[in-house]
Amino acid sequence: MTQTTSDRPSGRAGGAVVPVLAFAGIVVAVMQTLLVPVIKDLPLLLDTSPADATWVLTSTLLSGAVSTPIMGRLGDLHGKRRMLVASLAVMVVGALVSALTSDLLLMIAGRTLQGVAMGAIPLGIGLMRDMLPRERLGSAMALMSSSIGVGGGLALPAAALVAQYSDWHVLYFGAAGLGVLAIALTLAVVPESPVRAPGTFDLPGALGLSAGLVLLLLPVSKGGDWGWTSGTTLGLLGAAATVLLLWGVMELRVAAPLVDLRTTARREVLLTNLASIMVGVSFFVVSLVLPQLLQLPASTGHGLGQSMVVAGLCVAPLGLTMMFTAPVYARLSARYGPKTTLILGLLIIAAGYAGGLGLMNAAWQTVVTSVVLGAGIGLAYSSLPALIIGAVPASETGAANGLNTLMRSIGTSVSSAVIGMVLANTADTVGGVEIPTLHGFRLSFVIATAAVAVGLALALFLPSGRPSAHPQLRASGEEDENLERAQAALRGFRGRVLDAAGVPVARAEVTLTDRRGRRAGATVSADDGGYALPVPARGPYVLSARAAGHAPLASPATHAGGPHPVDLDLSLPGETVSA
Repeated sequence: MTQTTSDRPSGRAGGAVVPVLAFAGIVVAVMQTLLVPVIKDLPLLLDTSPADATWVLTSTLLSGAVSTPIMGRLGDLHGKRRMLVASLAVMVVGALVSALTSDLLLMIAGRTLQGVAMGAIPLGIGLMRDMLPRERLGSAMALMSSSIGVGGGLALPAAALVAQYSDWHVLYFGAAGLGVLAIALTLAVVPESPVRAPGTFDLPGALGLSAGLVLLLLPVSKGGDWGWTSGTTLGLLGAAATVLLLWGVMELRVAAPLVDLRTTARREVLLTNLASIMVGVSFFVVSLVLPQLLQLPASTGHGLGQSMVVAGLCVAPLGLTMMFTAPVYARLSARYGPKTTLILGLLIIAAGYAGGLGLMNAAWQTVVTSVVLGAGIGLAYSSLPALIIGAVPASETGAANGLNTLMRSIGTSVSSAVIGMVLANTADTVGGVEIPTLHGFRLSFVIATAAVAVGLALALFLPSGRPSAHPQLRASGEEDENLERAQAALRGFRGRVLDAAGVPVARAEVTLTDRRGRRAGATVSADDGGYALPVPARGPYVLSARAAGHAPLASPATHAGGPHPVDLDLSLPGETVSA
C-alpha cells in the first residue's frame, strides 16, 4: 500500500472550500480562452505573421500539458494547496508580462507562464478528495472537473466585450486580478492537506515526459502550417514516440516514478484516460465552430451576422449548463455510479451534435445546441475524476488526475488541429479571403460525433462497480500488489476494518500502540475498509480501531519480525479475526 505521512481528514473543510477551489479552476479556464475573441487580429496586434502569431496559443498549450502531471506529483509530495498557490502565482506573473507588452517573444513568454496554471484543476480535485466528507465529494469534484468548461464558456462573452470596446491588454490585467483574488481566497479558506506520497520527485521522469509531450503536441498544433506529411511533422512525431517509449521503460524501473504506469495501465484508469481524450475532442469542436458561424456575415449565405459580444453570449450557456449539472451528476452517480453517468453524458453529447447538424440557421438554434452539449459535457467531465480517484490510492490522486487532465488537453489539441484543417480545406475563397463553409461546419460536427462514439465504446468496457452513496471513493485494489514497492521494508499489519455484519467500514481510525503504550503508527481505512500499518520492530502491539456509529475496538496483536505483513481483519464491534 502506498503510505502517507498523515491521516486523511474527514469533513474538516469549511463550507467555502468548494466554491473557492472551483473559482480557482474557473480562473485557470478563463486564461485558456482569453484570446479567442482576438485570435484573428493577433498578427496585426503583435506586428507579426499569422504563422508566428499562433505561437501565442501553442505556447500555453505546451506549458499546460507539461506542467499538469508535474504539479500533480509535486502536490502529492509537498502539499496540494502549496502547489495550487504556486501555479496560480506563476499564472499571475505571466498575465502581467502579457499585459505590459506587444512584443511577440515577450507575449509568448507570458503565455507560457500562464499555461502552468492548468495544474490547478487536478490539485483542486485532490484537495477535495483529501478533505471533504463523502456526502459532499461527488458534487464538489463534478464542479471542479467542469470548471475548465465553465470558465471557458463564461469567459467568451466577457472577453469579447472587453476586446470590442477597450484595449485588448485589459484582458490580461483582468486575468491577473482574478488570479490574485484566487490566491488570496485559497490562502484564507482552503487548509493544506496532510496526505503525502512517499519518495522524492522524479526529475529525470519529469524531463523525459516534458520532452515527449513537446515533441508530440508541437506537430499536432503546427501540422496544419508545416504540412502533415512534411519531414518536420513526421520527424517530430517519430521522435515523440521514441522518447515516450524510453520514458515509459525508465519509469517502470524507478521506485517513486512521476507517473505510476502500472496503475495507469489498469483497465479502469487506461480506459478512462482514453475516453477523456474523446471528451476533450468533442468539447473543443463546439468552441471552434459556433463562434465562427455566429460572426460570419449574413452575405455569405450561411453566416448569422452577429457581433463578437452576441456570439459570446450565445455560446455562454455551454459553460453555465456545465456548472448546473454538477449537483445533477452527484445524484445520478450516487445511484448508478460514475460509469453510467459518463455513458449518459456521452449519449447527450452525441444527441447534441447530431441535432446541431440541422440547427445552424439562427442564433437561438446555437443556444439550444450549446445547452444540450453543455449538459452532456458537464456529466462526462464530472465522471472522469470520480473514475480515476476510485482506482488509485489517496496519495496518488494529484498525479493521477494531472495525467487525466493532460489527456483532455491532448484531446482539445487534436480537435483544434483536425477541425482547423477541415475548415481550411472546405473553405471558399472570396476576394482573397478564405470563408468557412456550412459544409465544413457540419463535417466538424460529424467528426465530433464520431469521437463521442469512440468514447462511448471505451466507456462501455469500464468495470462496473456497485453503486453506493459514494462510488467515486472506491478504494484501489492496488494496495496489496504495491505493498513492498511502496515501502522498502514494510513489516506490520494489514487487513480490513469490518462491522459486525462483515461490511467494510471506511475511514475508520486505526492506531498502533507498542508495549510501552506509545503510539507507533496510525492510518485511516480506505473505502473498502483496507488498512496497512508498518511496525518499527517485532513484538507485541495493540491495534485500536474507531469509527463513527461503532463501538471502539482495542485488540492485542504480535508481529514476529518477518519481512511480510501480518493479515488481520478488525471487526467493529468485536474481536480481531485472523484473515
